[in-house]
Amino acid sequence: MVLGTSSGAGKSLMTAALCRVLKRRGEQPLPFKGQNMSNNAWVDAAGGEMAYSQAMQAWAAGLEPNCAMNPVLLKPRGDSTSEVIHSGLSVGTARAEHYYRDWFQSGWKSIRTNLKTLQQQWPEGRLVLEGAGSPVEVNLQRRDLTNLRLALYLRANCLLVADIERGGVFAQIMGTLALLRPVERSLIKGILINRFRGRRELFDEGRTWLERNTGIPVLGVMPWLNELFPPEDSLDLLERKPSSSETEIEIAVLRLPSLSNFSDLDPLEAEPSVRLRWVRPGDQLGEPDAVILPGSKQTLRDLEGLRRSGLDRQLTTYAISGGSLLGICGGMQMLGEHLEDPEGLEGEAGEAVGQGLGLLPLTTRFISEKTTQQRCFTATWPEHCELQGFELHHGRTRLLPTRLPDNIQALSKTDHCGWVIQHNDSSVVGTYLHGLLDNGRWRRLWLNQLRRRRNLSDLPLLDQNHAEHREALINRLADAFETHIDPKPLLH
Repeated sequence: MVLGTSSGAGKSLMTAALCRVLKRRGEQPLPFKGQNMSNNAWVDAAGGEMAYSQAMQAWAAGLEPNCAMNPVLLKPRGDSTSEVIHSGLSVGTARAEHYYRDWFQSGWKSIRTNLKTLQQQWPEGRLVLEGAGSPVEVNLQRRDLTNLRLALYLRANCLLVADIERGGVFAQIMGTLALLRPVERSLIKGILINRFRGRRELFDEGRTWLERNTGIPVLGVMPWLNELFPPEDSLDLLERKPSSSETEIEIAVLRLPSLSNFSDLDPLEAEPSVRLRWVRPGDQLGEPDAVILPGSKQTLRDLEGLRRSGLDRQLTTYAISGGSLLGICGGMQMLGEHLEDPEGLEGEAGEAVGQGLGLLPLTTRFISEKTTQQRCFTATWPEHCELQGFELHHGRTRLLPTRLPDNIQALSKTDHCGWVIQHNDSSVVGTYLHGLLDNGRWRRLWLNQLRRRRNLSDLPLLDQNHAEHREALINRLADAFETHIDPKPLLH
């Protein structure tokens, strides 16, 4: 099990790296995180919902993502409540103060059931577990579902990851170990120092001190890797810096308070010619080459935030003046005329209607039945090309027949997964397809429209999916892990 001294220590990436290393050695790793809290989700082939980080670990292990790898997923709504996902299915909502009272037993059952499912499907596989946050939050330990309870249940060999970039790495490690009970501490087989900058021999004295004072070997020091790895938490997005300053076009992305599925933006961050600029309510939109409205866990609330900050007016002015907008899932819903929430899925029940931005002739009604499915269809705009991705939403969106402009078209002739209004080289696009920008050919066609407005030459079209870039990223991560970390104490 990969544990961390804190949230953000690098557990998810070290778990992915370990999965890939084991796969290279001929084993079948089985990634597993009993409980995750994230609004960055994936939908597996059977329509089960899971955290994106476990999907990435599955790819690192050479497997298709399966929601059994993340039995309990909590999706924060921003009002001290979270949507509760068990075994890939939405089963209700929970307030923070009542979660362990109401959901502990069923959550623990889901974890054990899905562990059994994985072990039965791959009897020769090796479980590679990821913890959550810190394992020694003393106010939560007796109700812990995914750290030490699971480690003790499986008698797992544990790796403790500490992030030296944050500072105080010795206090992180010594404090964590001090708060463990003897039976728990005995599971810690190694320490990993993560994100070290500079010459690693400068840490030799610290390594010796840690081993002498803890009796636990330091299995290695992972260097700082100048890569844009997929973030686990949306807060990490604000700390990210572009990998290149030689960009040609700028795309503004709304940093919504309830931002979800931000991995949709990873393919654009991997484009050397593109700079992403995150815009929060209250910021100035400026004059970017395009604006993206990403997914939201609380569409109505985020829409109201845009309205209070005046960013809604900036977006409308931008669109009228010929700007290009792309709305994904909740972002598309915001681009429409109005939204209805009769069941109170995003607030109080009733026939309350929220006014959208009015940039697409769409109306959305939120219903309790959730759409979770992978999709594959042929896009007809900007050109014919194959698209793959997934849908994950409560809303049902349709065109308003009385408000249809002459230049509106469906994103696909055979599927109502999105709509487009185009005028010359500007466009307003809305879609439910998460992973739209993963599709290399479509992404480059869209970027080339933006480039032509600046009289820039077209980028070559790509037939490969962003998965190829992600695969190369995982391999570079695993290469560094193999070079600097000795996992043998974990593997006996």
